[in-house]
Amino acid sequence: MDKLDSMQAFVAVAKTGGFSAAARALGLPTPTVSRRVAELEAALGVRLFERTTRQVVLTATALPYFTACQRMLDDLRDADAAVAGEHRMPKGELSITAPVGFGRQHLQPVALDFLHQYPEVALRLQLVDRVVNLLDEQIDLAVRISALPDSSLVARPLGEIRMVILAAPSYVARHGSPSHPRELANHDCIAWASLGPFKSWLCADAGAEAMFPIRIRLSTTLPESAIDAAIAGVGLVQATSYQAAAAVRSGQLLPVLREFEAAPTPVSLVYPSSRLVPQKLRAFVDFAAPRLGEQLRLVSQVLEGIPAGR
Repeated sequence: MDKLDSMQAFVAVAKTGGFSAAARALGLPTPTVSRRVAELEAALGVRLFERTTRQVVLTATALPYFTACQRMLDDLRDADAAVAGEHRMPKGELSITAPVGFGRQHLQPVALDFLHQYPEVALRLQLVDRVVNLLDEQIDLAVRISALPDSSLVARPLGEIRMVILAAPSYVARHGSPSHPRELANHDCIAWASLGPFKSWLCADAGAEAMFPIRIRLSTTLPESAIDAAIAGVGLVQATSYQAAAAVRSGQLLPVLREFEAAPTPVSLVYPSSRLVPQKLRAFVDFAAPRLGEQLRLVSQVLEGIPAGR
């Protein structure tokens, strides 16, 4: 048995969901692919796939092995490409995940510029508001908006964001502006969250962070909807600095309770540690990091009242 050939067959079956599809992808006869997978199962002493009449799926035991094989084959391809000179022009598919709002507003425009500059790279963007396991879901790169625990991931810092509380000038004219987070319970507030509205907001007081209850006048699942409602003067809203920057720049919303804001949250690009970083990944990180960092810097300037460009 050629172990590498068998691993390639195994990975192809797992990715395509069938032996015939894997054979087409590899340019091999279906019996050859089936034999190689069977040889690998015999050598490992485990069953790698659950086979039904309709589909072929990985067993629970095989999932971490698939992840390791995929990573090893990727490293081998990158090593071959480096020797062959592919490093001069990155190519292949790159999968990236980010939170929905940040992804649409900041990551995607940078990604589109990257595609124009690197015509042989294809991007797959997974924009979701959850923490994606990069290895389990075969993701090359992630935007993380959080403090990063010690892990096997490599991090490229981009900047930081804040949670800010905002009000329309019309709301402030009618109801005034709160002077302390405790007063949020006496103001009309707009809550948003995909899994249900937050009933309290995080603020800092006397050097400690705490959750302060709010009086919800409107709740919605989308931050953009909540910001629109705040612009209309319905109530106060708490949003990330990058979500709020455009409305603050235009004068549609005013930051309030600035002295009670919680500590900023770091934003980073993270990717799995590897002795050989794929050229397509290295190219994207080097391209995107300074651009995303500059965007976050401009957002901070807007909220601090510093004109852009200074």
